[in-house]
Amino acid sequence: MFAVPENTVALPASSAVVHPVRVALSFAADRDRWKHLLRYYPEERFSALVERSDDQEIWLMSWLPGQTASLHDHAGTTGAFTVVSGTLTEVVTTRVQVVHQLVAGQSRVWGPGYVHQVRNDGVDPAVSVHVYRHGTRAMTPYRYDPVNGPVR
Repeated sequence: MFAVPENTVALPASSAVVHPVRVALSFAADRDRWKHLLRYYPEERFSALVERSDDQEIWLMSWLPGQTASLHDHAGTTGAFTVVSGTLTEVVTTRVQVVHQLVAGQSRVWGPGYVHQVRNDGVDPAVSVHVYRHGTRAMTPYRYDPVNGPVR
């Protein structure tokens, strides 16, 4: 048994307390919560809002081979995404570009100023769950300059 100091205050039951990766992993594992929304569009990657609360939005995305989200940031939003199935490539861009190959169960986190591109370089479709905190899915586009890094 542990002694709890008298001045201890319990944290409110808020999703903001739960790390966005844990939220994404939880939604990814609960396919019954979103499987009815899943679609694949040959023209562009598919996305659907799964759930919205006052402090976050959870989105489902599908990626056919070759589909991409161009180089962008998420303005002031923080969040994370988890690969549910397939493989995705994330290219994080500062003055250099760092490539991350992600498979089912792996997650990535972002915050303000985090510039990246996500794409399906694989031969199979991919599915991912994205959690956006304190804002919406707003994306600021960038282009990569090999000398200066990401440029708006």
